Amino acid sequence: MSAESPEWEIATELDQSIAPVIEGFEEETSVPQFAITVVAGPDSGKAWTSSQDRCRVGSNSANDLVLTDPTVSRFHCEIVSDATGVRVRDLDSKNGVWVDGLRVVDAWLRHGSVTRLGQTSVRLDLHRSSNTYVVSESRAFGHLVGQSVRMRAVFHVLERAATSDITVLLEGETGTGKTAAAEALHQSGARSEGPFVVVDCGTVSRNLIESELFGHERGAFTGSVSSRSGAFERASGGTLFLDEVGELPPELQKTLLRVLEARSIRRVGGNHEISVDVRVIAATNRDLRTEVNAGTFREDLYYRLAVLHVTMPPLRSRPTDIPMVAVQILQRLGVKEAIAILTPDVIQRIAKGSWPGNARQLRNYLERQILLGTASLTVDVEQASSDEAPPINVRLSFAASRRHWVDAFERRYLQALLQSTRDNLSEAARRADLARSHLYRLLDKHALRP
Repeated sequence: MSAESPEWEIATELDQSIAPVIEGFEEETSVPQFAITVVAGPDSGKAWTSSQDRCRVGSNSANDLVLTDPTVSRFHCEIVSDATGVRVRDLDSKNGVWVDGLRVVDAWLRHGSVTRLGQTSVRLDLHRSSNTYVVSESRAFGHLVGQSVRMRAVFHVLERAATSDITVLLEGETGTGKTAAAEALHQSGARSEGPFVVVDCGTVSRNLIESELFGHERGAFTGSVSSRSGAFERASGGTLFLDEVGELPPELQKTLLRVLEARSIRRVGGNHEISVDVRVIAATNRDLRTEVNAGTFREDLYYRLAVLHVTMPPLRSRPTDIPMVAVQILQRLGVKEAIAILTPDVIQRIAKGSWPGNARQLRNYLERQILLGTASLTVDVEQASSDEAPPINVRLSFAASRRHWVDAFERRYLQALLQSTRDNLSEAARRADLARSHLYRLLDKHALRP
């Protein structure tokens, strides 16, 4: 990052005026090192130790600790070390994860803890030494900004990925910056002069997704009055970004796998193979390993997409980044003197927020306050999701005021809809009489997708 870049200016300004406010959010640069040893089961005696901060355990060869026990799921669990300790997380395995006789979904482990997975038991041993995060010297990667250890560790991985054509799978909650990461990978790589084509697999109609990806010939189906190239052809020479790839219907997953391996496509209704030269980046807000365990996502396709797996951290896990993200959002909204608006009191307030919708929810909150004419953001962050109707602000144009009222109505309606359907999106779309693709767009707009 050059000294002249906007991100550098943001970071420097924050260092001078806001950094003292967030001293209470200091981060550790190292995490406990640990080892995993199989103490019972078919693989007894097998061990794993590494400088990594996590160990993935299961029967699939993509795991760090691969077990042959048939009662162990393909992606059974992962054991993760951070500054607060070591924890185990069940990946929706068939036979569960058991610690001290209790079945757990997510639990802290101590030195010597024995965890049972199916008919296999593994012991955790903590080392006296620690693993140090390898971080980027930069506080930005494309439009992503952050000064936290966790985010700069992600920047380090993305910077290295940008130097190759490696296939990348970006996972993370809604609003964590997966699209921005994909764009930055493209712009920072050798294909930056080529096209960057985006396909949102969650919003394209199920009966049109094949045509959207691979194109079609004239007469291939009703309404196809002319031939059309698909996303793979349009992205040739550049990058294809498959957003929400976990939404792909099962029948298309096999076709996508073949295309990724052969680097050629066949249009719907066509007979000829067309070679394509694309770099593929995929993203999802799901954990595809749990989808593999459930049988809803192909194991071999996951393996092909997750050549490099990057998890985008949520805002709540990196509170020191929230001021930088807020300044960037305000600048993109055209707000002058963004730093002056973010007073120390405001920074303390927003830095303590959980922000389940991450940067997207933070943007909605900041935009709402600016539209309401709030001179400084003194409204409590809990009002970011308030269901009250916005007051009339005659300093706004008619169009802007109406848009704000529509946004408020949409959010209230969607929240009530999700609550009444218990987050069942198929049922929610049916009740609202909306296409699922339209519902997804609205939920993403308001950072409400479960």
